[in-house]
Amino acid sequence: MNGVLHTPASPGRRQLLRGLLPLLAGVGAAQAQDEPSALARIRASGALKVALYNALPPFSAQSPQGLQGLDVSLAQALARAMGLQLSLLPFDGDENMGDDLRNMVWKGHYLGYGPADVMLHVPVDKYFMQQNKQALIFAPYMREQVVLVRDKRRLPQVAGVADLQGVPLAAERGTGAASALIGHDNRLLSAQVHLYDDGVQAVQAVLRGEAAAAYVTRAQAESALFQAQAQPGQLEMGDFPLTGVPAQGWLLGMAIKAQNEDLGQALQQALQSLRSSGELLAIFQQHGLTLTAP
Repeated sequence: MNGVLHTPASPGRRQLLRGLLPLLAGVGAAQAQDEPSALARIRASGALKVALYNALPPFSAQSPQGLQGLDVSLAQALARAMGLQLSLLPFDGDENMGDDLRNMVWKGHYLGYGPADVMLHVPVDKYFMQQNKQALIFAPYMREQVVLVRDKRRLPQVAGVADLQGVPLAAERGTGAASALIGHDNRLLSAQVHLYDDGVQAVQAVLRGEAAAAYVTRAQAESALFQAQAQPGQLEMGDFPLTGVPAQGWLLGMAIKAQNEDLGQALQQALQSLRSSGELLAIFQQHGLTLTAP
């Protein structure tokens, strides 16, 4: 015996942590189970926060009366169908829609704006969805398509791009339609294309005689004609496929944070109820637009 008292070794820090981890995991799981779902939080707040673009006529655009357009009316109807008040989060689009989804759907803007509960006017596209898995993109409510709107007095017939030579043309700045028109056939028409802030203004240029034709979306064309109460014989609207423009158009739907499946189901049910009751059709007609089946 050397006089030294031997006691059982005290547990090391790593051993203590190994023992605590299962307990902490259990506490975390219990807290996760107790945390209300996205839909429950929204119902508790009493309002559905919907993100809409600030300058996207005829879907959502600022006016003296506030934000107006088809998507605004749809947001109002969705909230009403879910028994909620509507809280709009209008925003300016970023450089690409992936940034918009980050800012308004799944993360929020670094300046503290957003995210919303749901964002409208989102392309329901398989490739786009694969690139943005933090968001759940679903519930298409319309199909959009690019058309050529022409003044029949200046362009009696248009069988191809060659028929557009020699006349002023209109398109929306920064869009795929404008790029396709300008770049087609080694920029054959580039000097003739005049760019406007949006497609509605491009069609209005045709109505004023500033352009012979406009290459815009069907919704933009229909909205401009509806607002102007244009005579049906003056303009003609039709398909005009160019390279880079989807011939069948594209679907527009909504997006939520990927893990908020219960909210997605509630929104899908609300949209279906609007469709079944005829209210969705009435909303489109109210804005002078055609409800094209997804």
